[in-house]
Amino acid sequence: MTTRKTHIVFDLEATCWRERGDPDRMEIIEIGATRLDTVSFDVTEVFSTFVRPLREPQLSDFCKELTSIRQSDVDGARLFPEAMTSFLGWIGSVDAVLCSWGAYDLKQMRTDHSRHGMPEPDILNDHINLKQLYADLFKRKRCGMKKALEQLGIPLEGTHHRGVDDARNIAKIAKVILPMYYDRNSDR
Repeated sequence: MTTRKTHIVFDLEATCWRERGDPDRMEIIEIGATRLDTVSFDVTEVFSTFVRPLREPQLSDFCKELTSIRQSDVDGARLFPEAMTSFLGWIGSVDAVLCSWGAYDLKQMRTDHSRHGMPEPDILNDHINLKQLYADLFKRKRCGMKKALEQLGIPLEGTHHRGVDDARNIAKIAKVILPMYYDRNSDR
């Protein structure tokens, strides 16, 4: 009998500016996540926390407009080390795999660990790129989460570019594609 892992679908929001610049400038300002049932892949729990950026603590007007995150949300938020400790505590000691839409979220998580001189937790080594998986399973070009939802006939709910809402929406896609993936690769 195989052990079923708990899938944690997570989405990050980070500081951003209208003009693209140095990606090392970006810092996480929100961690949103959902825990999926190991059999049905339904959402069983939700996690959300704001994170206070240190390098550039003032959010750009573009960032506030894109994410709907207010300056007051991050001014009173925890710093990344405390927010990450809370996130890992929420995940717990279960055998889990992180899932995100694309590679950005995992890369940004690693960048912020490095920025704060924190060792990377082992869970960052077990990751499913749902954007790539979706493209592979449906033999399509990679696309954004919103477009994938449209292609699957699933309504987008909440506010796009809010970590917790995007994690919920990505979880809807995961519910469709993870069973397909595991049916093809019978070991999980």
